[in-house]
Amino acid sequence: MKWLSVLPQQCLLLMTCLVMALEAVPIDIDKTKVKGEGHVEGEKVENPVFLKDTGLYYDEYLRQVIDVLETDKHFREKLQTADIEEIKSGKLSRELDLVSHHVRTRLDELKRQEVARLRMLIKAKMDSVQDTGIDHQALLKQFEHLNHQNPDTFEPKDLDMLIKAATSDLENYDKTRHEEFKKYEMMKEHERREYLKTLDEEKRKREESKFEEMKKKHGDHPKVHHPGSKDQLKEVWEEADGLDPNEFDPKTFFKLHDVNNDGFLDEQELEALFTKELEKVYDPKNEEDDMVEMEEERLRMREHVMNEVDINKDRLVTLEEFLRATEKKEFLEPDSWETLDQQQLFTEDELKEFENHISQQEDELRKKAEELQKQKEELQRQHDQLQAQKQELQQVVKQMEQKKLQQGNPPAGPAGELKFQPPGEHKVGDAAKHPAGGDQPLPPGHVQEPAVRTDQVHP
Repeated sequence: MKWLSVLPQQCLLLMTCLVMALEAVPIDIDKTKVKGEGHVEGEKVENPVFLKDTGLYYDEYLRQVIDVLETDKHFREKLQTADIEEIKSGKLSRELDLVSHHVRTRLDELKRQEVARLRMLIKAKMDSVQDTGIDHQALLKQFEHLNHQNPDTFEPKDLDMLIKAATSDLENYDKTRHEEFKKYEMMKEHERREYLKTLDEEKRKREESKFEEMKKKHGDHPKVHHPGSKDQLKEVWEEADGLDPNEFDPKTFFKLHDVNNDGFLDEQELEALFTKELEKVYDPKNEEDDMVEMEEERLRMREHVMNEVDINKDRLVTLEEFLRATEKKEFLEPDSWETLDQQQLFTEDELKEFENHISQQEDELRKKAEELQKQKEELQRQHDQLQAQKQELQQVVKQMEQKKLQQGNPPAGPAGELKFQPPGEHKVGDAAKHPAGGDQPLPPGHVQEPAVRTDQVHP
């Protein structure tokens, strides 16, 4: 059984079948059919941690859906008998109606979480440009990995859309990586030229001389064998495997480097074969060697071998495909392999267009910064104005209180009550605190009654 080369080993059949027709990213996956003890219904299959993600923006959602589907015995059995065309055509998706209730419930929950996540992303993006009146439902249409018209439940259409979206996106994955690498190289050159503009003539000449010297030093390396050629494989056989080059045998070589013994060379196992070649050109200790370029070189080598050897384009090399490739003329007499330093990665026109794009972005950022500064100044002005008004009001209140004092009226408290009692007036309850005979003076006109002495006895 074959799997999508995007997810790790033991990701079981859903993703394995998925990538059969995809040109996916390199992932070490188990492409064998698992035999042995059955799985308990509802029990998740134990999978190792993914070696690397797919690079898709819905990668986590994709993985969670696979994990949940793997817990259903019926769906797992269908996967074991399904071929890639049944998966791509949507026939397998209809089996979703037969999975257990708790699996469907969990899938519903995952979909609601994904819809909520996408809406948050949309809102954050719209807020950044200060748009209002966001129509989330309309904007969700741009996401093709789920059915936005039904945001609450996970239906067969959702599984079908997820498979097709992943298939399409992964087919373009390597292409996208190449484009990003090209931008990386143009940015390096742009920054170098901008730096030179800041130097005087003497320093600029020294920098240019240093740059050319580093280029020459990087290009001065041993011959790089054509990836997948007999010379390249024999070098691995001798130096990595420690075997006699005169006894090189393609079938034995295949079995030696089929690390997980599943009968296939996947993309990671292939890439491991190029390490010796890459070490001829790149050394992380050398200033002139760029490790980003090394990974791009590795990717190109892997793509080249896959295009030459992988007949059915399932991103997996069988023993039969491997042996057939060793019979070709290109295996024995390959063309020379050009490393990145021997290629023109971009033209001057492309660099100029890239720099114009950067300049436009910088202008937009500058304008936005100016607008934000104006908004900040306006907010500060409003704040200062409010502070001034507050101080004026406080001054008016203070003047009114002073005027009341001058007129003999005591200042009032917040609720209008007097802040102090005039002489002779007491609150209710003060009499209990100051009984007759106490030290407090009596109001005018009040005669104090003589206290009765308890020590005198009257007949």
